[in-house]
Amino acid sequence: MHDPEAGTSAARRGLRERFENGEPFADFLKRDHDNGELWNAIYKRAVLPPDLADRATAIARRWSLLVLSEAWCGDSVNLLPFVSRLEEATPNIEMRLIGRDSNPDVMNDHLTRGSRSIPVVMVLDDDFTEKGWWGPRPAELQRWVLEEGLPLPKPERYRHIRTWYARDHGRAVISEILAIIEHLEAGNAAAAV
Repeated sequence: MHDPEAGTSAARRGLRERFENGEPFADFLKRDHDNGELWNAIYKRAVLPPDLADRATAIARRWSLLVLSEAWCGDSVNLLPFVSRLEEATPNIEMRLIGRDSNPDVMNDHLTRGSRSIPVVMVLDDDFTEKGWWGPRPAELQRWVLEEGLPLPKPERYRHIRTWYARDHGRAVISEILAIIEHLEAGNAAAAV
């Protein structure tokens, strides 16, 4: 989980408007864009496992997920269909997509080791205040990329990444985003006592 206090720029103050103007995932799928067939194919196969669905339905508060992404991003195409299934599983989660390249100020607040890596999933409370963020890859895969994958030639590195995603079936991204929300809800419950 990334610390939302790591940078408090003007970008963070406009998150409500960006969310409200963001694109619902269903509308994104209908649009003609890069990798459209792949996006739709992964979405059709994406399933929220029962144990993660149980965790999702236990969420008590309303949360908004504001996602920085681009249609060409291979990580996004392998992850966001599963995040969309999370949104569909609970009425307390709503997701909107905004472009990384059209929101450079927001992207600059969510750099990964200085890189503009996506997707980035910002967790917003009911006042649209950012409480945490996730991205750009599940922790296990990100560790592999940084420790072993970077020295490999791109085709070999990307082949490994695609294989990892195919074996994981979205479990890691969903579990990690749920863990952020569960942590926030536990903190709010403790503060209320």
